[in-house]
Amino acid sequence: MSVAKPNDLFGLEGRTALVTGAAGHLGAAIARALSGAGATLYLAGRRVEPLETLAAELGASAHVLPLDVTDSTAIAEALSVIEADRGRLDVLVNNAHSGRTGTLETARADDYANAFAVSVQSSAELVRLGLPLMRKAVSLAGQASVVNISSMYGMVSPDPAIYGDSGHNSPPYYGAAKAGILQYTRYAAVHLAPERIRVNAISPGPFPKQKVAQSMPELWDVLNAKPPMKRVGQPHEIGGAALFLASDASSYVTGINLPVDGGWTAW
Repeated sequence: MSVAKPNDLFGLEGRTALVTGAAGHLGAAIARALSGAGATLYLAGRRVEPLETLAAELGASAHVLPLDVTDSTAIAEALSVIEADRGRLDVLVNNAHSGRTGTLETARADDYANAFAVSVQSSAELVRLGLPLMRKAVSLAGQASVVNISSMYGMVSPDPAIYGDSGHNSPPYYGAAKAGILQYTRYAAVHLAPERIRVNAISPGPFPKQKVAQSMPELWDVLNAKPPMKRVGQPHEIGGAALFLASDASSYVTGINLPVDGGWTAW
């Protein structure tokens, strides 16, 4: 029996990947990981300037794709660009997220609707409309992969004691939408498995930006103390998880949720 080399398992040479929310803290890390493995990247999001900065960093294989993921017409148009350029979609990373803040008492119906539109609805639309391109990828490479970004707060509730009155508490609709992503992942995985399109989720734990250490040192210390590993995550650690699920290294993996949280949800 032949043994695959790591570069063969994790390599994405010749493959096409679309990352939504690519301008964000974790989206950019995922894009860097996929680019480093050789993928041709489409960086999608509403903020064009940071996408262009990231594309310049990654080089000629990275392309900017302005996109409002809550607009089905815009999604179809974005996918038509990929179809014209590449004719296939091997990897879809659904990473878009709504950054609204709120509490149990201040959250309104519109906040919940927005969170679900950005997380669950957009992921479902991107999969639905992207299926023809993913099926083409399967015919060429043998598989395609969808990676949905959820959260540890789609698995467990935030501990109110952690955030206090910092104003950086996780709002209720955020976790509800992220939990929805996990169920959608399982549903899509089961239905698309016969077509060799794998669907998995990643649930990041605490990944605060470095500036939190200066602006809110007490919160920073608590976030570092809470996980069993006694530290917060580094963005490249999400990139590694995404690369695993995007590549042939996980060719027999579908329907899972991979927590990348330093053990936070193991308590």
